[in-house]
Amino acid sequence: MISRTVTVASAVGLHARPAALLAEAAEATGVEFTLTLDGEEADAASVLDIMSLGAEHGDEIIISTEDDSATEALDKLAGLISTDLDA
Repeated sequence: MISRTVTVASAVGLHARPAALLAEAAEATGVEFTLTLDGEEADAASVLDIMSLGAEHGDEIIISTEDDSATEALDKLAGLISTDLDA
């Protein structure tokens, strides 16, 4: 398993537009990623799962995958979370 801890940069947190962009990018990788916030997990390819976490600006989220060869995809998704996707 590989993971990254990332701070949510979007001003509105991972809601609506940021969640949709993240889910689309996660699905496009073909790798299963999980987001974890305060012990709750979400499928990174599901907009509803992401939004159900209630991640706000400044929250630290763990993004992980069981696929140890997906480092590049993991870094790309971590980069999205650490970018203000509403800007």
